[in-house]
Amino acid sequence: MADTPQPEADENWWRGAVIYQVYPRSFADSNGDGTGDLAGVRSRLPYLAELGVNALWFCPWYPSPMADGGYDVADYRDVEPVFGTLAEAEKLISEALALGIRTIIDIVPNHISAAHPWFREALAAGPGSPARERFWFRPGRGEHGELPPNNWPSQFGGPAWTRTTDPDGTPGDWFLNLFDSEQPDLNWNHPDVRAEHEDILRFWFDRGAGGVRIDSAAMVMKDPALPDLTDEPGVPHPYIDRDELHEVYRGWRAIADSYPGARILVGEVWLPDAERFARYLRPDEMHTAFNFDFLACPWEADRLRTSIDVTLAAHAPVSAPATWVLCNHDVTRTVTRYGRADTGFDFATKAFGIPTDLELGTRRARAAALLTLALPGSVYLYQGEELGLPEVEDIPLDKLQDPMYLRSGDTNPGRDGCRVPLPWSGEAPPFGFSPAGAAAEPWLPQPADWAARTAEAQAADPDSMLTLYRAALRLRRAEPGLGDGTFAWLESAPGVLTFRRSPDFVFTLNLAEEPAELPPHTQILLTSAPLTAGRLPADTAAWLRG
Repeated sequence: MADTPQPEADENWWRGAVIYQVYPRSFADSNGDGTGDLAGVRSRLPYLAELGVNALWFCPWYPSPMADGGYDVADYRDVEPVFGTLAEAEKLISEALALGIRTIIDIVPNHISAAHPWFREALAAGPGSPARERFWFRPGRGEHGELPPNNWPSQFGGPAWTRTTDPDGTPGDWFLNLFDSEQPDLNWNHPDVRAEHEDILRFWFDRGAGGVRIDSAAMVMKDPALPDLTDEPGVPHPYIDRDELHEVYRGWRAIADSYPGARILVGEVWLPDAERFARYLRPDEMHTAFNFDFLACPWEADRLRTSIDVTLAAHAPVSAPATWVLCNHDVTRTVTRYGRADTGFDFATKAFGIPTDLELGTRRARAAALLTLALPGSVYLYQGEELGLPEVEDIPLDKLQDPMYLRSGDTNPGRDGCRVPLPWSGEAPPFGFSPAGAAAEPWLPQPADWAARTAEAQAADPDSMLTLYRAALRLRRAEPGLGDGTFAWLESAPGVLTFRRSPDFVFTLNLAEEPAELPPHTQILLTSAPLTAGRLPADTAAWLRG
């Protein structure tokens, strides 16, 4: 990537970036213990540079008991020993930057691990202590305090409250955990909590991080009265999208802006209200936020067009670029989802045993890759999507580790199926994920039939998903009209989406059953599948010189 400008020179890099999501545990294992690590990522930086991405977003790499895959953080200023060391993280940030690739780290402000020193201090200090004021400790309801303080549900199932045991062995107060019971929620009304996170931002920006991704960004502030959830119209939600949040993120933005090179804030913001969503993207708050409407959208022309329109309209008033993502570490992998009768995504409907047509799903995923990379704004690419990996749906039940599965009473398969370690090379597991002869098996088992899906095999195949992604990213870098910029729909047949990105770049996608005519063009730059007698087959996309 010799043509890549030096990172600090481009203040607007984030507006059209392609950002690759790394789930460290499953990316590459350097020492044979079955778990991915930072040394493994460093060894694969040339692969990522050749792929053509602008930045890496790392899921949490901090010390953690791993009750929720690292999103239960015990120390924000260090690295989980199984992943490596702080010095290694600093080397990774520096080495990636030398290749023109920035690093975005994950911040989880809503909660910490029950193993964090703050929470251990709070438990030891007992009811009513100042240490407990950093969290949400409350007495229970009922005659003997045996009922949770309110009716809030955990995101992982069951109540969002866990009862403590007092030093004398009797049941004590309850503490709030909107996720797992090992993830106590922080009280963001407490000055210690705010000061701590601002210092954490500075800690990582000082080490060269190019930005932070903010986990569960709209859930951080709670109504201090902790009222029950209600369906009553006009009543503000007690812990989602509260107005007080914006003050927090304005403070974070001021810190980010005090560093050179546009250190960015990226929010995980799940909100159905487009106007409320856009508030987080005002010029003095976050730079961008994830676009979950598009991620969950079914593979249907009208629905996709509406999602694109709604997304662009939401971002326009605040002049923020949209983000486009097909998959991440929490959702069903694209080739599996697009091969199902219901091609949308909803956590509530995730279940075992849903039939899928992987050939159809792969065809659609190839077309969707060209769609996302042609839309205005930035793109997030989850590791393994460039290899066309399917959701692994036959992991033995005793190997599943996700609390979403464990807390569901074995009814929800959870998220482990999209977190299976990557296949790099070879004919059998661990497919180069771990060194040859490694004593430990990968932390989640890989399918035995993944030989054709390895990065090595696909690099040698001109028709592979990896080859398609490399070609698309190479063209995207060369096309001045792609990334951030203008967008206009063009007239097209029913079931066909066609738009113009610059005077001479045109995208078209056929979601109808029959082949479609290409729009007027002078050159075919790239297609997701071969044309049929010069026409665009079903579930196929094309990049054209208009």
